[in-house]
Amino acid sequence: MRSARPSGANLRWIKSSYNSSDGPDRVDVAASAVDVHVRDSKRRTGTHLVLPSESWRAFVEYVGR
Repeated sequence: MRSARPSGANLRWIKSSYNSSDGPDRVDVAASAVDVHVRDSKRRTGTHLVLPSESWRAFVEYVGR
């Protein structure tokens, strides 16, 4: 896992399917060819996390149990 500060302009960001109903805890997710990018939806121009696709897949499987 690393943090990145790219523009994100070439990524297609989508809202996570797990957002709180009142809105303060939202994240956006974007997939590239080999990584998954995660950012705070309120800080779209700030630093975001970059995870290898395999790590993201393992995380999603774990929390989906």
